[in-house]
Amino acid sequence: MESDAPEVVLRWAYESIPRVAIVASFQAESSVLIDMAVRIRPDVHVLTLDTGRLPQETYDMIDRVRDRYAIEIEVASPDAGDLAYMVGRHGVNLFHRSPDLRRLCCEVRKSRPLARALHGYDAWVTGLRRQQASTRSQTPVVGPDPEHEGLTKIAPLASWTKDQVWAYIREHDLPYHPLYERGYTSIGCAPCTRATVAGEDERAGRWWWEQGEVKECGLHWAVKQS
Repeated sequence: MESDAPEVVLRWAYESIPRVAIVASFQAESSVLIDMAVRIRPDVHVLTLDTGRLPQETYDMIDRVRDRYAIEIEVASPDAGDLAYMVGRHGVNLFHRSPDLRRLCCEVRKSRPLARALHGYDAWVTGLRRQQASTRSQTPVVGPDPEHEGLTKIAPLASWTKDQVWAYIREHDLPYHPLYERGYTSIGCAPCTRATVAGEDERAGRWWWEQGEVKECGLHWAVKQS
């Protein structure tokens, strides 16, 4: 389905796969995918991750989308025991201490909760785009998920540019995350995200204190151990 429009990919997914979830971070791509999905069917399943460190603007965005479309949004949170053990051993702001500890924080707050939330689903839809980063440049529109055995991973916007995403948002007057107005180009946890400047990569504002490290949290691209 590499050459198919995102709406075609979504319709195929809903008609061909029993249980499909949209996993939303409530960045611009999430706004587009949720709007496209509810035009196909009213009972879309939307999952999101509450890491416990999100900006207030993200929580506000979740409420805006829920109210606009009258849909339920399942919020997955870290396991309390995992979180307590990690923080007790490494501190609240362990992500500043080393890339490995940053990845551990992402694993506890994101990867493990997502794996639990996807239990019972057959496929999940993500807003990944190839243009976002070199680690995403080969993202297939549809394929097996290497991080979650047995699940299909669907990226309807894989071939879209940032301009196409924002053109759709403007055309359909969609809600979008207010931090974009403050110069953010990628939005994650509050302490791990900053605004970017002209000429920087879209994900340059993620973990900006790290030098030479992959700007991924592990949800879509796992660091391979040698």
